[in-house]
Amino acid sequence: MLTADNLVFRAGRRVLIDCVSARFEPARLHLVIGPNGAGKSTLIRLLSRLLRPAAGQVLYDGNDIAHRKERELAQYRAVLSQAVEVAFSLPIRELVLMGRYPHFTGRPGAADLQICEEVMHYFDVEEMADRSYGTLSGGEKQRVQFARVLAQIWRPLDGATRLLFLDEPLTFLDIRHQLDFMEKVRAFASQKDVVVVGVVHDLNLAVQFADRLLLLHEGRILADGATTDVLTAEHLRTAFAVAPVLLTNPATGKAHLAFENPAASPQ
Repeated sequence: MLTADNLVFRAGRRVLIDCVSARFEPARLHLVIGPNGAGKSTLIRLLSRLLRPAAGQVLYDGNDIAHRKERELAQYRAVLSQAVEVAFSLPIRELVLMGRYPHFTGRPGAADLQICEEVMHYFDVEEMADRSYGTLSGGEKQRVQFARVLAQIWRPLDGATRLLFLDEPLTFLDIRHQLDFMEKVRAFASQKDVVVVGVVHDLNLAVQFADRLLLLHEGRILADGATTDVLTAEHLRTAFAVAPVLLTNPATGKAHLAFENPAASPQ
């Protein structure tokens, strides 16, 4: 279980996260949505301890993470940030293996090497394992980063919940790889010892894949719960200043959102 308890974060005089409290249960895919500047990425960084709150606390399995050692935390908490810079070019296999660094000292063991191969296969990058990272396209680099991050928490740990944080993970991916990635993340999130929290911009992907949505607006939670409870006309108008139109795919029966700009004048 992941718990945020009255989190506050400020940048100068501006409050970016304002008294946010939420619980994130295992075996569910939790997606955070909201307009630009709502505080989505800041919340992810607070939950993963990349940032420290001005007030409040973050609890993993009921324990405050404020004073955990970084290496210990990295054994069961993994983060994929929006932009990952690699200062020097490595073979893909070596870069993916970096995800195992918290689990060994000196040289990787047989289990670390096996996990590296498994995650490369999972994200369909094993054929480029010996290529230099600098030769890859943006989408290929993103898939390699997925593999590196998931290698960090690929296998269960005794007595610990594994936590995966994703900050706009679909950047650079074409639509096929976006859908493929979301399917794989949802499958990983279904495990009973895994909590996954991610930020996405595409509300239709959120509708399709999320078990639970958290809608942020001006640093506060505007709505939190099932997709049908969160993505209401009132909430979407408040957060995004758009008028939603709910459509249904006749082939699948799934909902699809379209939007109108209420401020636009007719031609």
